[in-house]
Amino acid sequence: MSQPSVVPRRIRLPLHRKLLPLLTVGVATVLIWLSPKHLCAILEFARRGARPATFDQARDARRAVVAISLRCAGDGCLLRSVATALLCRAHGTWPTWRTGVRTQPFSAHAWIEADGQVVDEIHPAGYFAPLLTVAPLTAEDKAE
Repeated sequence: MSQPSVVPRRIRLPLHRKLLPLLTVGVATVLIWLSPKHLCAILEFARRGARPATFDQARDARRAVVAISLRCAGDGCLLRSVATALLCRAHGTWPTWRTGVRTQPFSAHAWIEADGQVVDEIHPAGYFAPLLTVAPLTAEDKAE
C-alpha cells in the first residue's frame, strides 16, 4: 500500500513462539500477490468457524507478526494485516480485516480491527474509507 509508516518498537519473541508467526507471514507473502477478489475469497474461507477476535488477541497477533518480520514492521501494511488475520485464525479467532483509501492526499492502507477499534495503527478509525472488508461471521451469517 502507499501509506508511509514508522517502524514501531518491536517485541522479542522467545524461540518457541516464533514458528507460527513465521509461517503466517510466509503464507501471507504468497497471498498478497493474488487479485483482491481471490485474496478476499481465501480470507472469507479462512474465517469460517472462528470466534471474533478480541482487541487484545488481535493486538498480540499483530505484535508477534511485527516482531518476526521487518517488512511487516515497516511499510508492508497488506502483508502485516493478512499475516495478523491468519495468525489470529491459527488461534481460533478472526479480526475484521480491511483495506481502504484516502483521496486527499491519495493513499491506500490495510489494517485490522477488533471490538470496533483499529488495532495499533497511527491513524484513527475513519481516516481511510474501507473498500474491502472480511469481518468475523455473525450468528446470522452462520445460519444462512
